[in-house]
Amino acid sequence: MTRHIRLAAVFCALLLAALLVNAARIQVFGAGVYDDNSANRRETIARYGKPRGDILVGGRPVTGSKDTGEQLRYERTYRDGPLYAPVTGFASQVYGTSFLEHAEDGVLSGADPMLAPFPLLNDLTRARNPGGDVVTTLSAAAQRAAYDGLAGRKGAVAAIEPSTGRILALVSAPSYNPEALSGNGPAVARSWVGLNEDPDKPMLNRAVRQTYPPGSTFKVVTAAAALDAEVVTDVGARTDSPDPYTLPGTTTSLTNELKGCRNASLRAAFVWSCNTVFARLGVRVGVTDLAATAAAFGFNDTGLRIPYSVAPSTFDTSVDRAQLALSAIGQYNTRATPLQMAMVAAAVANGGQVREPYLVERTTRAGGATLTTAGSRPVRQAMHPATAQQLRKLMTDVVRKGTGANAAIPGATVGGKTGTAQHGIGNAGTPYAWFVSWAQGARDLEPRVAVAVVVEDADADRGEISGGGDAAPIARAVMQAVLAG
Repeated sequence: MTRHIRLAAVFCALLLAALLVNAARIQVFGAGVYDDNSANRRETIARYGKPRGDILVGGRPVTGSKDTGEQLRYERTYRDGPLYAPVTGFASQVYGTSFLEHAEDGVLSGADPMLAPFPLLNDLTRARNPGGDVVTTLSAAAQRAAYDGLAGRKGAVAAIEPSTGRILALVSAPSYNPEALSGNGPAVARSWVGLNEDPDKPMLNRAVRQTYPPGSTFKVVTAAAALDAEVVTDVGARTDSPDPYTLPGTTTSLTNELKGCRNASLRAAFVWSCNTVFARLGVRVGVTDLAATAAAFGFNDTGLRIPYSVAPSTFDTSVDRAQLALSAIGQYNTRATPLQMAMVAAAVANGGQVREPYLVERTTRAGGATLTTAGSRPVRQAMHPATAQQLRKLMTDVVRKGTGANAAIPGATVGGKTGTAQHGIGNAGTPYAWFVSWAQGARDLEPRVAVAVVVEDADADRGEISGGGDAAPIARAVMQAVLAG
């Protein structure tokens, strides 16, 4: 009898050992397979079981979390959703995340290991920490000024602090309310379809994900290349430029919107935006030097992140001389995001140095303790400091006595450059109105803000001056908001 009991005990021990081995196999070695199984909702339930951390502007949250009492308990809410949508993006229980909600999802959702006071314990318990917060670089006043300025129009605004690269405003219009995508009910699906089928593309972030022909605002880059290469040594000297200018190797004539551009100096050509002078300058500088200067400003950079990705602005390096002439005035294949053109203006304001732009100042735990900070940003020299100084003077002349008069701010020094970008088949599309600028207050030691504005549905009857008429007032409002802060 004792023998049978012993055998039964051994058999039970073997069964227990088999159970332990199988449990270890499932929980340790097979955990990843089960975690990734689409039928496993535990991770999803845990993800929405706690409030999400917030995105802050000027110390105030522009996001929140709503307790629904459902299985996926907390839904994302947004304060002034359309105003900040190009920055926050959306956090949807159905469609995932975008922009900052995506780039900083680990912190906001509580999944980032840095949020855990005892990481090893969290690994064992699989506990999820409270979501952390993301503190942005935005100026609430500048963001509002840009948004109100674009009201009812298609376009975008980007504003940067030249000395640091901090993004002060990032607006795209038309916009949308990300909260419409937060939950998981039928209304969310209808909103998703409606937003994606809207011909105005409200979910497109025009400030960083849409590129446009920059038109005459690119003449800042061409002027920098010409001065650095010493193709022009005196901005007041005549340039021996014909009007009209026949593009090299073609019978196509390039003309100007205004008279008085024949043999105009670089100073006069910049102030009144003479296409013929800058097209010829681009040919004289050559594709190698002009492309190198454009790259120094940030063109053809495919790796820029703020922290979410930015569409690369492009300058075509495989062009003939006629195409180069058009590229030098911001046409042909030259394309830029508003953020890129704000970087161009910022480089002029910052003595020729380009600071990499960034949107997140720091991330914090729920209690406010800092997790990460932006730290120092890489610096790139786009042009000689002396060239930047000359361009600052040229840009102030544009505002003082040229096409950018609508950007003038009493008591402040403002530099700018207008532009009208033709597009469409045979340039039949409504021109895009551009304005790039920077501003320095009377008591400031250096410029405090650089801005780029593009308006897609500008007044097509104003020619080159439309940038000054349509876009410059928006830039002025943004600059005033920053200088007043």
